[in-house]
Amino acid sequence: MAFREYKVGARMFGFSLGTSMCITLLFPSFDIAASVSTDVALDKQLSAGWDAGFQLKDPLLLGWNKPLKVLVKNDPVTNQPLAEPIYAYVYKPGTSMPNGATHTDSLGEGVKQLSIEQGKVKEAKEASGAVFLINKSGKLPYMENASATRGWTPGDVLKGAADEDISHVGAGKTMFVREGCWWCHTLLPEQTQDWQVFGAPPMLGDFNGESPTAFGSDRKGPDLLHVGSRNASREWMMLHFFNPRLVQPHSIMPRFDYLWGDKDASGQKIDFDKWRAEYNDYREGKNPSPPDVPVPAKDSEARKLIDFILSLK
Repeated sequence: MAFREYKVGARMFGFSLGTSMCITLLFPSFDIAASVSTDVALDKQLSAGWDAGFQLKDPLLLGWNKPLKVLVKNDPVTNQPLAEPIYAYVYKPGTSMPNGATHTDSLGEGVKQLSIEQGKVKEAKEASGAVFLINKSGKLPYMENASATRGWTPGDVLKGAADEDISHVGAGKTMFVREGCWWCHTLLPEQTQDWQVFGAPPMLGDFNGESPTAFGSDRKGPDLLHVGSRNASREWMMLHFFNPRLVQPHSIMPRFDYLWGDKDASGQKIDFDKWRAEYNDYREGKNPSPPDVPVPAKDSEARKLIDFILSLK
């Protein structure tokens, strides 16, 4: 009987903790489950593909098993100019289909029905590949399987696309996750003065079907959710990733020059030792200007990471 008050206190504490966890975790899950995909969410999951983290088809996070985001200017079937260019998401044969096509419940009510009935997403097959579009013709955007609705094939879309119209967003997000960019940068502006600097926070439906969200948990550098709108210069990003001190002398960000690989865009071997020696001379005031940064090859990891960063708008 002497310990009765401790039992009562322990039970009250357990009840209070359980109630607070329900309020914190359980109740918001109902809102999340009922969220409806926005066009932002559709773009994210179609660009990044099935998963941008560890997966059996890409165990070393090299950017395998990823779609390509392509700006289509001419109809791939008729080769006639489109009324206006449109982004297509090309899944080559063997590439895992996006979550919205395999788990349509993640699209939310309304978008799910439109994607199945009008977008024909259930007809997309991994073996043959598919081309997806975001259809915004009605009140709700929905995912459209253009391979079923328009006869567009991955091969036809890629055949008519110039390299500058192809964006490796999905593989770039894998680089973003693998290189630990989200340890220092967030993809989630807060509802504070962040609005003035980093842009508006995202909506609840902006994350349907995305995996992982890569929100980040700490901010040692700026938020990047809208960085492609604040700075759309590919050249600036190229300098920044090769050596951040080229554009921000006091930056604590590490170099990512190794993502360039051995050769540049012209096929010339990159002499990193020579470049760093010339940069040190510039830093010490011996040269008036820094050495030129090599343009990354089109299949380099640097190009893919920059593609992802510029897609964040």
